[in-house]
Amino acid sequence: MSTRTYQVTHITTYSYAGPVTSSYGRGFVTPLELPEQRRLEHSVTVSPEPTDQSFMVDYFGNTAVYFHVTTEHTELVVTARSRVEVDAPPEGHLKSGLADAPWEMCRPTGVDAARAVDFQIDNNPAEITPDVAAYADEIFTPGRPLADAVWDLTHRIFTEYTYKSGSTSVSTRVAEVMERKSGVCQDFSRVAIACLRSKGLAASYVSGYLATTPPPGKERMIGADATHAWAAVWLPGNRWLAFDPTNDQFVDERYVTVARGRDFVDVSPLRGIILTQAKSSSMSVSVDVAPLDAAPRVEQVPPLQQNG
Repeated sequence: MSTRTYQVTHITTYSYAGPVTSSYGRGFVTPLELPEQRRLEHSVTVSPEPTDQSFMVDYFGNTAVYFHVTTEHTELVVTARSRVEVDAPPEGHLKSGLADAPWEMCRPTGVDAARAVDFQIDNNPAEITPDVAAYADEIFTPGRPLADAVWDLTHRIFTEYTYKSGSTSVSTRVAEVMERKSGVCQDFSRVAIACLRSKGLAASYVSGYLATTPPPGKERMIGADATHAWAAVWLPGNRWLAFDPTNDQFVDERYVTVARGRDFVDVSPLRGIILTQAKSSSMSVSVDVAPLDAAPRVEQVPPLQQNG
């Protein structure tokens, strides 16, 4: 089993047309500690320097940073830096455990599934429409192995939907995405999640990064040098099988996982409240996910391409 190490730099800059007297922020920019992923180093710096900054682990096990800036400012910069090790999936992982069992056996039941039930419930407002249920019914036929059905779902979304940056927003509903047949990674992930939940399976929305440098012989993947989103389905034994409909593959050592929640709102990289009379503002994001044996590269990512 191979392991890759990455240096991740995620810089978010907010610029305001007038002075901001107070800024409260919350961010999920700290990579998770997982059996297949280790956080070796991590820091979050905020400029201007905050009056208060702290970290807290949320209900889903994600690490959130909170900060309060009281120095008057017209620009706010949040910089997260991490060094992370990620293991490749073990050989045969799609045939191990219950990944190869009939999907019906992977619905959350029993004591070990107490937290998984939270990921089984539909969103509010509801996203499981008759169209979602019908789409899932074609894929999750009786007795079909879970990994096989999830692969089919991943591939169908990849082939039937068009990646179109800026075509949607974080408030776009799954029904709209299915009607338009276009969107970005967060949309494709949410379509997949709605399909899984329609069959009684537990599914999570995952935020993170893709490696900057593609492996030899592989094309550059959509979402590189940006925050990215994918989905995961729960397996008995509290395991997650993660997959990426945007890039038509199961998640491997090229992915750095930052946070897992029920939907985007649970794990948005940064959000907050400001006190100001400024009439306008702008945001820019710079992301670099560099293997440590490669030269680092930083490029600007337009705000609409965040999480996509």
